[in-house]
Amino acid sequence: MNLSPPRVVLVTGASRGAGKGIALAFGALGDIVYVTGRSQREGDAPLPGTVFATAEAITRRGGIGIAVVCDHSDDAQVEKLFQKIISEQGRLDILVNNATTLHDDLVRPGPFWEKSADLVDILDVGLRSSYLASWHAAKIMATQQRGLIVNTSSPGAACYMHGPAYGAQKAGNDKMVWDMAHDLRPFNVACLSIWMGVLNTERLQLAAAANPEQYAPFLQMAESPEFTGRVIDALYRDPKLMEKSGRALIGAEAGFELGVTDIDGRQPHSHREMLGGPIAFNPAVVQ
Repeated sequence: MNLSPPRVVLVTGASRGAGKGIALAFGALGDIVYVTGRSQREGDAPLPGTVFATAEAITRRGGIGIAVVCDHSDDAQVEKLFQKIISEQGRLDILVNNATTLHDDLVRPGPFWEKSADLVDILDVGLRSSYLASWHAAKIMATQQRGLIVNTSSPGAACYMHGPAYGAQKAGNDKMVWDMAHDLRPFNVACLSIWMGVLNTERLQLAAAANPEQYAPFLQMAESPEFTGRVIDALYRDPKLMEKSGRALIGAEAGFELGVTDIDGRQPHSHREMLGGPIAFNPAVVQ
């Protein structure tokens, strides 16, 4: 059962993958969910999914799905997005920064200089875009004196994973919430980074279909993309949310603490013992 009235949620980069799953989880709770993406028609991207299909699925789940075609590398489009939300709803309760750009070379073996230099684009749509969306959301949430900003992240923030561009983006998102939390704490607005595990997304399913033996172990350990949405919902409701603000959390561990399971009833594994945990930042403040 959801809070009343329904929350207003924005999930960026939600045509497919993690963003779509997170958005669907909020839809199942009856929330008003704005979803952004660039894919308007099937075939616009190599992987299936469109921002309109996600919005329709949210509505079928019992929420209100609102699709907004938005290129998060375009500051003007991002500004219009937040203007639209405020003009239509008057508030924003939760922002999930998930929009990113993933180059085909990302998971190709080899040193970074032998891959495309375009991998650095993840620092634009993935890091800079999270900052800009948070900048707009913070103005709204500080006035409301309530809200939650979440960056989706991964263990790549603290271990070698897919090379330096990916690692810099994830580490930057984790540090960003630490610093944003300092500024927003007096306004009762929380900021968190969530480390997701292996996700059973369209990308993984296609890879597994092409190489079933290689990817079978990943499918067995994979979380559903909706699990992170369930965790974010539980965190928003958590009376101790502001005590957690500024931290990077392993989604599986947060889920265990808050009693959140995946859609199949399983408790996802954290992988801390293999990949490490979030970095502890120093509490010193230099203005």
